[in-house]
Amino acid sequence: MKCPRCDGELKEQRYDTILVDSCEKCKGIWLDENELDQLEDTVWSDDELKGTLETHEVQGNLICPKCDKTMVRFNYRFYDLELDTCPDMHGFWLDNGEDKRIKELMTKEKADFKRKLSAEEDWAISLGRIKSKTFMGKVKSFFYK
Repeated sequence: MKCPRCDGELKEQRYDTILVDSCEKCKGIWLDENELDQLEDTVWSDDELKGTLETHEVQGNLICPKCDKTMVRFNYRFYDLELDTCPDMHGFWLDNGEDKRIKELMTKEKADFKRKLSAEEDWAISLGRIKSKTFMGKVKSFFYK
């Protein structure tokens, strides 16, 4: 396959546990449709909590190496990262370094989610204390002395 960015040759190579097509010239990688999910899963595998993958799609200028259709650019999960995808869902093109950025964003997303869960648990405990007779008794005695 030809690289959609620089017209170099894409060669199969192992990336973590994923077999991807990589360009030795520009260092970009082609991910088949399910391989982007596999890349994210190296950091955070709870797909239901990740949110929307593609937002703000616009016509791109790269050509899909599988079907030769013009690819679409989109914002990745509401972040300031634009990726290219085949309109027929053959896969995704990641320019050099975008794979690392995806992993950073997934790491941040996972940490933010854990922090949110912890805050909600703390809030539930606090609400439970407010409803306790001991706490309410102290509040009432403060007002009715």
